[in-house]
Amino acid sequence: MTRSTPFPRLGALGALTATAALVLAGCASAPSDAGSASGTSPAGAEGDVLPCIVSDEGGFDDQSFNQLGLEGVTLAAKALGTDHIDVQSESESDYAPNIASLVDQGCTTIVTMGYLLAAATEEAATANPDVHFVMVDDNTITADNVKAAVWDTSQAGFLVGYAAADYTATGKVGTYGGAQIPPVTLYMDGFARGVEYHNAEKGTDVQVIGWNPDTQEGQFTGNFSDINAAKVLSQGILEQGVDVILPVGGPIYKGAGQAIRESAKPVALVGVDTDMYVSDPDYDDLWFSSIARDMPKSISEVIQASASGDFSNETYVGTLENGGVLMSPFHDFTSKVAPTLQAELDTIEQGLVAGTIPIDTPSAP
Repeated sequence: MTRSTPFPRLGALGALTATAALVLAGCASAPSDAGSASGTSPAGAEGDVLPCIVSDEGGFDDQSFNQLGLEGVTLAAKALGTDHIDVQSESESDYAPNIASLVDQGCTTIVTMGYLLAAATEEAATANPDVHFVMVDDNTITADNVKAAVWDTSQAGFLVGYAAADYTATGKVGTYGGAQIPPVTLYMDGFARGVEYHNAEKGTDVQVIGWNPDTQEGQFTGNFSDINAAKVLSQGILEQGVDVILPVGGPIYKGAGQAIRESAKPVALVGVDTDMYVSDPDYDDLWFSSIARDMPKSISEVIQASASGDFSNETYVGTLENGGVLMSPFHDFTSKVAPTLQAELDTIEQGLVAGTIPIDTPSAP
């Protein structure tokens, strides 16, 4: 249900492996053995199994998207008794050479993190049919050796949007993204549609600043790494009277957090990908809730299935029904929301699962 137990603190799973598992390999060049779980040459209980991962430009220290993917790979490596290799990208030009370097090092399953890596993943998969690829946040590739892993974050976003509309004192909530791509706008669509549902059900007139789900127009930083750009964008949104803000794009939430701190206004922050109250306690007093997904568990399971010879190219879709997505608890905001809100969210969740409450979004997986 909506208030289910949050995902583990980011980094806690990585602590189960050697510290070297989090050493980031150089960009666009073959990572050294220091990028593997134990810093030794690849060898494991499953023979030549070697799970690997390449990040998008946000990097593995984003405390969100990429780090969740890395935790999935390290979980699988531990379960299989083998090592892993991780390689970090600094820009889009690194994607293809980073994937190629992992193929050259004998990786058996390669996780590619994000929609922007789709073209490079498809090219590598075509050239290397014996290597399994897990394409995160994109399901456009049709190949026997590529499994897409996507999550319908609009469902959990709808719940958080409804809650934000119920909580706001100014009648204005805001959102923006790192890049205007479907995995990002899916969060924003769900959030905005949840606000609209609250308006229709409660007769309110809460406005969403920064995104229009009907025209698919809104505000974006242009990347997933520029914290200062996110801060400036957040300041502009906050100046319009917003008291709940949802930044979608890995580490760019830090820019929003900085803007809130400097504003000295009672603004609540919404996280994405994992329960950010657990992931980044530096902002625990700001986290209203998070639109979370089960990336470590699902990625680990796909890699382990690949190692056992049970790889399938059937797309994995995380939903409220299968526990793939969820709204995290209110934590410190529990006493600040209406006492009837949780029961309303539980009823809405049932409607979303049953399909009686539809979500209008062109980005649905």
